Amino acid sequence: MIRHGKSDWSNRGLGDFDRTLNERGLRNAPEMARRLAERNEVPQAVVSSPAVRAKTTAEIFCREWGYPATDILFKEEIYEASPSTLLKVINGLDDRYDSVALFGHNPGLTEIVNQLCNSDLYNLPTCGVVLISFPFASWQLLSRQTGDQLLFDYPKNEEGEAD
Repeated sequence: MIRHGKSDWSNRGLGDFDRTLNERGLRNAPEMARRLAERNEVPQAVVSSPAVRAKTTAEIFCREWGYPATDILFKEEIYEASPSTLLKVINGLDDRYDSVALFGHNPGLTEIVNQLCNSDLYNLPTCGVVLISFPFASWQLLSRQTGDQLLFDYPKNEEGEAD
């Protein structure tokens, strides 16, 4: 699970869906992608909300990973999704993939992480990453409290601050 980078609020005329990343978001995204690559945690597939800030974040991560941005699967239902909607998206993933990066938004991402892992994550910060492992070979079997949180990382982690 990867939350989109910090968005730009300077253009008040843009709707929420069309908000872009600000300078910090553009700086944090490649850094977080590199951190995952250094851990050898590059997914086999990438699924993203089509909202501009999520799409841009996913494209930046893909560029860092050497993953073709044209292969990103955009799913409209991820935008403003509830945890139950996110679970439906996850349950519908192709079983040929052992690892998938899902780029989306709060509060849905924080809530689905807490449900899947029985975690007490207060807030998944912008450009934050949570790696979850499941003991199943099929995405259809994922449900509440079936995952183990392997990693929680975010841009300010080294500074000891949260967003």
